[in-house]
Amino acid sequence: QVQVVESGGGSVQAGGSLRLSCVVSGGTFSITSMSWYRQAPGKERELVASVTRDGSTKYSDSVKGRAFISGANARRTGSLQMNGVKSEDTAVYFCNVQGYIGGIRYSEEWGAGTQVTVSS
Repeated sequence: QVQVVESGGGSVQAGGSLRLSCVVSGGTFSITSMSWYRQAPGKERELVASVTRDGSTKYSDSVKGRAFISGANARRTGSLQMNGVKSEDTAVYFCNVQGYIGGIRYSEEWGAGTQVTVSS
């Protein structure tokens, strides 16, 4: 069974940096893309950044220029680095991976999320 576990959340001061990590374990899961989503209280879950196996990246306008995503690799780990954090970055951050189990069956897996709170 594939498991996705995030870590690195917590409290950070505005203007500081945070680094979230995502580890995928279990099964023969071949990752094709890894993404980070976030959900703030009372808001819908939104895509923050994504990276594909070939290294292509995409960022939301809200974090472009101050975030860096890595992952979707054979080590089945990834991270999201954010600098110059703002109060509006406060949210639960989720790692999402897409890929193939056993190289055949498409699957999408989510982690349980990690809370990030930015204080001023």
